[in-house]
Amino acid sequence: MDNVLLSVEECYRADRLAARAGVASLALMEAAGAGVARHIMRRWRARPVSVLCGPGNNGGDGYVVARYLAEAGWPVRVAQLGVRAKLKGDAAANAKRWTGPVEALGMKSLAGCSLVVDALFGAGLARPIEGVPYQVIEAINERGIDCVGIDVPSGVHGDTGEIMGIAPRCRLSVTFFRPKPGLFLLPGRVYAGDVAVVGIGIPKSVLDDIKPQTYRNRPALWLASMPRPGLSGNKYTRGHVVIAGGPEMTGAARLAARGARRAGAGLATICCDPEAFPIYAAGDPGTIAKPVSDAAAFADVLKDPRRNVVVVGPGAGVSPETRHRVLAALQAKKQTVLDADALSVFENDPETLLKALHPACVLTPHEGEFKRVFPDVRGGKLARARAAARLGGATVLLKGGDTVVAVPAGDATITDNAPAVLATAGSGDVLSGLIAGLLAQGMAPFEAASAACWIHGEAARSFGVGLIAEDIPELLPPVLAALERRQSPKSP
Repeated sequence: MDNVLLSVEECYRADRLAARAGVASLALMEAAGAGVARHIMRRWRARPVSVLCGPGNNGGDGYVVARYLAEAGWPVRVAQLGVRAKLKGDAAANAKRWTGPVEALGMKSLAGCSLVVDALFGAGLARPIEGVPYQVIEAINERGIDCVGIDVPSGVHGDTGEIMGIAPRCRLSVTFFRPKPGLFLLPGRVYAGDVAVVGIGIPKSVLDDIKPQTYRNRPALWLASMPRPGLSGNKYTRGHVVIAGGPEMTGAARLAARGARRAGAGLATICCDPEAFPIYAAGDPGTIAKPVSDAAAFADVLKDPRRNVVVVGPGAGVSPETRHRVLAALQAKKQTVLDADALSVFENDPETLLKALHPACVLTPHEGEFKRVFPDVRGGKLARARAAARLGGATVLLKGGDTVVAVPAGDATITDNAPAVLATAGSGDVLSGLIAGLLAQGMAPFEAASAACWIHGEAARSFGVGLIAEDIPELLPPVLAALERRQSPKSP
């Protein structure tokens, strides 16, 4: 539950459930503002700060922050968007508790300050920012003033991470109870800066009523199901991954095979065209290369029940043969990872692919491939991944700096540990192999895909600048070893 992300509506519902449990909304606002002030004082020494308050409850939080900072000796000025006398409810109550001056929001509100507290709009914003707030936020960004966002930076959509007109580039965003997806989805994550979560008195039990389905991808979600080899096991009990090798881009399948083996798969076989066999046979000595002449021969390979996972797509080529191999893999009802060309080859006939998919499939498209298979799916990234999973009846991993993994039932993870250096040719092929390696050892598709994304990102983070795809499999063992140390002891 500590990795739960709540939508804007779910956060409103949590507030209402807390009120029913006897927690006063005014107490929630007090705790929220106090928490923001604490994080500010931990991060910076006393300095001139401008607190920009909006017309709603986010502005009320701002007044609480201003009060706590002033009481701690900070030079504080408060600027109000709109008429202070028109504030309602808890926001009005906290505005009255502020005994200092209040000025109208404008460019002068930034004069002399070295820190801004953005309490303008928060997550409930319904339309793009414009007018004076736009100008002030634009000036914050142009001047590079340190900024702290309350709940979410104003202008960042709490559910999608989309920017509604403009948003301040915050150094820190302080949110409450549970974060919103928009803090971890791009581009919102760029504007949020560091994210701190403050408990404000909402009982954790409200989550039982809300039944959240969105999670920040962290090991706690899937660590218990991570495979660990036992002394009585052998290479066959650890699974056998079959990869369809392409005729030209032969490196892609080899990267996938190495990723699968580093993830723990007992065996990996690349099925390739006879003409390309010498290239694959000369690769890693631990990877099996097997020439297959056509899709029928490929299907025959899959009849062996010990070959329990299939990967089609990396370097396969957009060709009729790739299409046939995808359908052969799906007809075999094996656990199947479809990536890259295995998806693009159905651009003009996505219905055939969608009808053939089954629950043991994992699709790993980037945005371009996603549009080819799901051309009519619209909305934010999280909503699109969920819709695609429902349409295909399979797990969908929508790649990017904010990879989303979703399943037909609606559960979804957002991965935010992927560094920019992962944008290199072949990294997705390693990811496909990593997913397959975990599937081969018994992980369920949702857990395997989520775990693979996090492990993939963590391995890349450990290397940094200069990373190429060939490095990633070699970086996996330390990450996997660290995860194993966190697991409870397992009997042989």
